[in-house]
Formats: sequence, C-alpha cells, structure tokens
Amino acid sequence: MALFLYRLGRGAFRHRRAVALLWLAVLAAVATSALTLGGTSSDAFRIPGTPAQQAIDVLGERFPEANATGATARVVLVAPEGAKITDPGYAAQVAKTVANLRKAPKVTSVTDPFETRSVNPAQTMAFAQVSYAVQSADLSDADRDALVSAATRASAGNLQVEVGGDAFQPTPETGIGEVIGVSVAAIVLVVTFGSLVAAGMPLLTALLGIGIVFAGITTATGFADLSSNTPTLALMIGLAVGIDYALFIVSRYRHEIALGRDLDEAAGRAVGTAGSAVVFAGATVVIALGALFVVGVPFLTQMGVAAAATVTLAVLIALTLLPALLGFAGTRIAGGRIPGLRPRDPEDDAEASATPAFGFRWARAVARYPLPVLVAALVALGVVAIPAQDLRLGMPDDSTAAPDTTQRKAYDLIASGFGPGLNGPLVVVVEATAGSGVEPLAGQVVQRIQALPDVLAVAGVTPNGAGDTAIVTVIPRSAPSATATQTLVRDIRALDGAVPGAGVGVTGITAINIDISKKLQDALLPYIGVVVGLALLLLMLVFRSVLVPVKAAVGFLASIAATFGAVVAVFQWGWLGAVFGVEQTGPLISFLPIFLVGIVFGLAMDYEVFLVSRMREEFVHGASARDAVVSGFGHGARVVTAAAIIMISVFFGFVTSPQSFIQSIGFSLGVAVAFDAFVVRMTVVPAVMTLLGRSAWWLPRWLDRLLPDLDIEGEKLRHVLDGGPAAPVPPSAPVVPATGADARA
Repeated sequence: MALFLYRLGRGAFRHRRAVALLWLAVLAAVATSALTLGGTSSDAFRIPGTPAQQAIDVLGERFPEANATGATARVVLVAPEGAKITDPGYAAQVAKTVANLRKAPKVTSVTDPFETRSVNPAQTMAFAQVSYAVQSADLSDADRDALVSAATRASAGNLQVEVGGDAFQPTPETGIGEVIGVSVAAIVLVVTFGSLVAAGMPLLTALLGIGIVFAGITTATGFADLSSNTPTLALMIGLAVGIDYALFIVSRYRHEIALGRDLDEAAGRAVGTAGSAVVFAGATVVIALGALFVVGVPFLTQMGVAAAATVTLAVLIALTLLPALLGFAGTRIAGGRIPGLRPRDPEDDAEASATPAFGFRWARAVARYPLPVLVAALVALGVVAIPAQDLRLGMPDDSTAAPDTTQRKAYDLIASGFGPGLNGPLVVVVEATAGSGVEPLAGQVVQRIQALPDVLAVAGVTPNGAGDTAIVTVIPRSAPSATATQTLVRDIRALDGAVPGAGVGVTGITAINIDISKKLQDALLPYIGVVVGLALLLLMLVFRSVLVPVKAAVGFLASIAATFGAVVAVFQWGWLGAVFGVEQTGPLISFLPIFLVGIVFGLAMDYEVFLVSRMREEFVHGASARDAVVSGFGHGARVVTAAAIIMISVFFGFVTSPQSFIQSIGFSLGVAVAFDAFVVRMTVVPAVMTLLGRSAWWLPRWLDRLLPDLDIEGEKLRHVLDGGPAAPVPPSAPVVPATGADARA
C-alpha cells in the first residue's frame, strides 16, 4: 500500500498539469450534467415496512381522493379581546378568508370552521384546515407566501391570524455559519503552517471536492428523489474531512522537505505514509456512513451514500490533486508569510531540544502517570454523560419552532383553545376485508375507539366511493409527542381484526413520527454491530493488533456517551442555550442517535489512525513501546490538534442554522469531535498505550499469517527507498516481560 501510494503521489507531482486538467475536466463534466440533467430535491416521505406507511399505501390504492400524503396547513383566527369569532362581522371575515385560501396555488380543499364546528367553546377562536395536492417539500416559497397572504388579509379586520402545519416545515439552508467555520479553519491552517500558500492547499482541495459533490447531487436529483438534507450533510462532512486529509499530507510533505528531500521525493513519501493513514481513515468513515442502509429509512440511506461518496472523493483528491498542486507551488510552499509567524514544520522532531514541543511534554506527562490520567479522563466523560439518561426523541413539528414564529403561535393557540391533541390528529383507516360494506364495520370500530383512554373526540366515518374503505379521524387528549398518545396509537392498532371483517390501521403525522422513532430504535443495535464489526476488522488490518482496535471502539463509546449528555443538557434542558442560539428546547430528532453514531465513529477513527499509525511507525522502526508512544504522539499532536479544531469549527458553523435539527446535528458533531480528539485520542489513548506496552502490538501468529500486510507505517517503503533494515521488533511478536524503557510503563 505505502509503495503504491508513494508512486501515485510522486507521479501526480511530476505530471501535475495532466492531473490538474483531469480534475478540472471532472468538475466541468459534473457541472454540465447538473445544469442539463439535474432536478430538484424532494422530501417525499416514505418509510417502508412501518404500519403508518402500510395504511398510507392502502389509502393510495383504495382512497386516492383522500390525498393521504399531501401537505396540510392550519389557519387559526382569533377574535379581538372581548369579542367572539361568531359575531356577524368577524364571521363574515372568516368566510371571506376561507374563500381566499381556496384560491391559493396547489390547494385542494379548505374546511369552513363553522361547518366543521372548528370553533372553541368560548367562541373566541376558529381554525380552517388547508389540504394540498403535493407534499410539503414540493411546495415553493411562493406557494407558502400566497397562503399566508390570503390568510393575513383577515388581520386587517382586527383578527389575529397565525398559520402552521407540516406545509410550513422549513427547508435546510446554508448560511453565514458555514462561512465562519471555513474562516476559522483558514486561520488555524495559517497558524499551523505559518504560510498562506501551505494553508491554502487544504482549503482549495476541499472546496473543489464540495463543488464536485454538489454538482453530482444536483445531477442525481434528475433521476431519483433525494432529500433536501442530503447536500447539507455532504457540505458538513466534505469540508471537515477534505481539509483534514489534505492537512495531514501537506504537514508530512513539509516534514520531508525539512529532512532535505527533493520536492518530488517529499511528495511521494508524504502520500506513501500520511496518505496510507488517509486511505484507511477514510475507509472507516465510508463504512460507518454506507452502513446506514441497514436502518431501512430511505432518506437516511441517501444521506449516508452521498456523504460516503463525499469522503471517497476527498481521499482521491488528497492522494492525486494535492501532490499536483504541491508541484505547482514548488519551493514557494512556504510563501505568503504572515508577520509574526514563521514557516514551520508541524511535525518537527523537537523531542530532544531544550524546550520540546507541547505534544512531547504532554505525552511524557501522560506516560509518567498513565493510570491517574486515564481514570481522570474517563471520570470526566462519565460526568458529562449523566444527562444522557434523560434523552427523549421525536420528530420536528411546530411545537419545536421558535416562540416568535407564526407556526409556534398557531400550535399554542390550538393547544389552548381546543386541547393539545388537535395538533396531532390520528387518521384511522378501516378496510372491509370480507367484501361487506365498510360503514357498519367502521361504526363498530368507532365505538371501540371511543372507549379507549386518552380519546378526546372521534369524527364521523368518511367512506370511499367503492364502499370498502373508510377514514375516521381521532383526536387524542394529549400532545402529539406525549407517551399517552403513543399508547393510544398502539391501542387502536390492536383493534385490527377485533371487529370481524374489518382491518384497522393508523396513520397521520403523529403515527408516522411514532413509527419512525421505533424503527430507528430497533435498528440502532444492529447498525452499531455492523459498523463496529467492520471497522474493528479494518483497524486490525491497519495496526496488526487485537487490543488497539478494541481500545479504539471502547474510547468511541465513552466519547459518544459524553456527546449525548452534552446535547441533552443544551437542547433539552436549555443549559447554555443562549450561547448556542437554542430558542426552543424539546425532544431531539429521532434519527440523531443513529446518525451521530455512524458519523462520529468514522471521524473518531480518523484521529485514531493518524495518531496510532505514527506510534506504530516509530515502534516498527525500532523504538521501544513507551518511546514510540511519546515520539509518535509528539510528532502528530500539533497536526491532530489543528485538524480537530478545523473540524469542530466547520461543524459548529451549522449551529447558526435557523432549523433546530440542523443546529443539534452541528452541535453534536462538533462536541463529539472535541471529546474524542482531545480527551479520548490525545489523553486516553497515550495512557492506555503506555499501560499496555509491547502487548498493545500483540497479534496471534495464526492470525498474523492470515491477515495481509498493508504496511501502513511505510516500513517496506523505507526499506525499498533507503535500503534500511527490516523492523527490529516484528509487530506480531509474542508478548515478553517489559524491560528498560518499557518497564517504566
């Protein structure tokens, strides 16, 4: 592997014009295809295999006029204080508003509050239900603006008008936060390298990769329905790993130049060594993201595949285009000096100097007191993880919108005037399975539903034209996210078959959200098993060790637990909410845990590979186990620190998003990287490696013979290029009693 990558990097350096032109051709090709073949993103919501989706499918087949998948909106009208909505003047305004709403684009029907008795007992408030022919994601801003404009005309007559519903769920957008994240990354790169030219390389390659990915996603929308969240995730991951991977290779390139290598030789060796770590770090991320298909949720699979493709592209660019750009820079790689900063080798071997770098000092301190350091770090993570016990999950709705938005005001008005359950009505589908008329069967089902706890009201039976399927609307007493509502959904579904000849299903936004949460919860453990199992196998191949991969996985579990604790504290409890712009606390979005586990595991293994591969490199080149930990950590600490700060900055940039679930994703990823990089990988890892000593690199001889030697540490490359001896201590050597430097562990 290392020898192949050495040749690839050196070849790209020497044939830089051809490589650069090739990548520009790729960019031009995907950009052209995006302009000519691209469509629009769509959040057509379909969760195969769930009871709610099965009920939707029945309605689509037997009751298409019900438009079960169409978006809905609610227009709430409130009379001035001291007046009633039923007063003749205000009633006329309500009727006029309903007529205006029916003229809005893509609207199929609007209910009249006085005909459907959608007036609160105090007669101060009424609401009209608006049904659309398309899903929320297929509504344009102009469609929503037209509805709001039609509704708010009533406010001229002193009526308070608020509009909510799933038709007004926001579409993810990028904004100034991402620019801030990239700006911080640029500053970190300049400080790390002391050179504008060197700092610009990772930024340039990352932005090129993002451009190709966005064009590719746009092209794909012409052939498949892709979630509008897909580009957002690709941007998050693409910027973070694109900059980080290039940073590691540029850092190693600068180090090789500092050793006196020729430029093309330095590029080849940088790609052959740091590039090997990039390949396997990227592979762990791809495994974690690609494995999202096991969850069985289409939009998560799409996001995972797009993000995995982004990471793959970032690796390819780092291995080919980056050395070509280094060739164009030539001796100017240290150019663009900033006053007060000197061009420096981030991996400078300053261990033996009078004032060694902080990385060496920290590694020595940890190696001197490994057990106390390990205990302190794990206790700290455990304390932060405590709030995770209160983790609550749900799907975003108007209750999680900012308090000053019209959606949230409409939600609160409905809850106060009609009861919280009206914000999440249940759609009960009754089928006549024995060929008889559905109406008498549905009547019996209604009687049984009315006897269930937590039922506020049951609307009349609405049959289809064929008389074999009917819809019944059930209003719970409790809020959509309440436990009692979840129990009611299960109780109604238990009535399936209770009335002979009648099949019963439940759908609607509330039921869909309940089913999604359960499906994700059931898939979490299998998903973790697939991801961790494949990653452990890959890490065993990389490090030729049994204990190092196990240590990596355990460290990840500690960091993910602390991350969940921090997210709960901020987004559920409201701690430091003002600092992070959290305007409304509430349950975390249901797919956050499985999504976070996948991405964070992949990113955590990035730093594991970069740091531990450098330790292994020192070990197989003859250093004792303890000295390998100190030297390997010391050489990599500065670069890993810069890489972690960059990734944290990019993720935290998304905390400024107006969408709460994008905020929570950006915050959780940023915090997870902080915990994993600085506490686990840079504190726990050197402590554990010191305690393990030579046994850290133990591998049973039978397994050593079975596993291919990937040579990630570049020992074979060193032997070929320098004629150096083979490693004095084979990595698969059996454990022996520690002596000398190792005994101090």
